[in-house]
Amino acid sequence: MAERHLEPDSPELRARWGGFAWTAQNAVKAREIIARYPDGRQRSAVMPLLDLAQRQVGAETQTQGWLPIPVMEFVARELDMPIIRVVEVATFYTMYNLVPVGRYHVQVCGTTPCMLRGSDDIMAACKARGMHKGGTSADGLWTLTEV
Repeated sequence: MAERHLEPDSPELRARWGGFAWTAQNAVKAREIIARYPDGRQRSAVMPLLDLAQRQVGAETQTQGWLPIPVMEFVARELDMPIIRVVEVATFYTMYNLVPVGRYHVQVCGTTPCMLRGSDDIMAACKARGMHKGGTSADGLWTLTEV
């Protein structure tokens, strides 16, 4: 199974992402997303807001995006929910990147059924091109993740 861990919290991480806020366009989208849910159920918007935040981080970093802890804290404040609930969602679903990834994020299934269908050949081809599981290439372009 894929290894899932958060990028460690650090002063550098806080300096870069501590002031995260929606862009004007994303602020409108966030309000629209939250408005889809009935009163008292706005916390249900956590998944689409995490996706929106990850996309915004990706646009800012020219990568596939990821969710730094301060960004997850921002989403938690937006939805008036404990940060641990946001982290629980983000760590459960592999669609959310918890560490920085490259511009191109290759995700390969590592389960036995996938291997029987050739996923180990895909992983071998990636390794032959210099990628390693859980790492980003030196040029920052490629990240290989087992899911």
